[in-house]
Amino acid sequence: MSTAAVTPRATGAGPAPTAAHTGSRRRRPVRPGAVLVYVAVVVLAVVYVYPFLIQVATSFKTDADASGSGLSLVPQTWTTAAYQQLFTRSDFPLWFRNSVVVAVAVTAGRVLVDSLAGYALARLRFRGRGLVFAGLVAVMAVPNVVLLIPKFLVINQLGIYNSFAGLIVPLVADAAGIFIMKNFFESIPPSVEEAARIDGASTLRLWWSVVLPMATPALVTIVILSFQGSWNELSHFIVASQDPQLVNLTKGVAQLASGGLGQGNLYPLKLGAAAIMTIPVAVLFFVFQRRIMNASAGAVKE
Repeated sequence: MSTAAVTPRATGAGPAPTAAHTGSRRRRPVRPGAVLVYVAVVVLAVVYVYPFLIQVATSFKTDADASGSGLSLVPQTWTTAAYQQLFTRSDFPLWFRNSVVVAVAVTAGRVLVDSLAGYALARLRFRGRGLVFAGLVAVMAVPNVVLLIPKFLVINQLGIYNSFAGLIVPLVADAAGIFIMKNFFESIPPSVEEAARIDGASTLRLWWSVVLPMATPALVTIVILSFQGSWNELSHFIVASQDPQLVNLTKGVAQLASGGLGQGNLYPLKLGAAAIMTIPVAVLFFVFQRRIMNASAGAVKE
């Protein structure tokens, strides 16, 4: 009588452990090149951010502290005297209001004009279209300082010198903005407009209802570039007006830098005004940052 060998069955035993479960997970080796890249990025970030931190810190210092320890990020005596002087004993609120009015009007005008001109160059077929576009590119290559005297003569002849119109109207048309909008409209296939065109939509209706909503990334780019450019503009405002009631922030801060509010270095006062100037542009950029980064979302494939 033969007895069969019975292999005892292990109870509660799971699958054989693998090296991934038993062994510790190996870390990817750190490459020296990656470390150098991160170090370089951190150094560049510090180089760009540190002057802004000095600017904010110095605005809360006294004049003596700002002169003695200009690179210190911690004031020896915290004070808001610079901001009190800006808002109570200077025309800074007037300058700020003028800058807001001009920047908002120029931004709205550029969005309208640049999108219309860009759509016309991208979609409409007319004689001389190539010549107009070549002239547009040529204008982009001309330095702004070369146009100051002709701009002054035109503003004076139109009778808008020393007025908000003289500050705003010459800045409404922007060659770079038209170039951006034209290229973006050309990335949208004409087929998306065919259904509306068959229904009898006019060219203006196609631009407003069909194409323009698809150009949101390009429009956001125009908004930021236009607001930033008009907010920081100086040379145009110098030749367009000499009225003290039309002074904007850039001209006003330039007057502060030349000692317009008293003797001494006035570092806290100047840097406090400069810090306030950066707030609207920084807020606008952070609000629309995602829209700019997603600029490829406007492209449509056929």
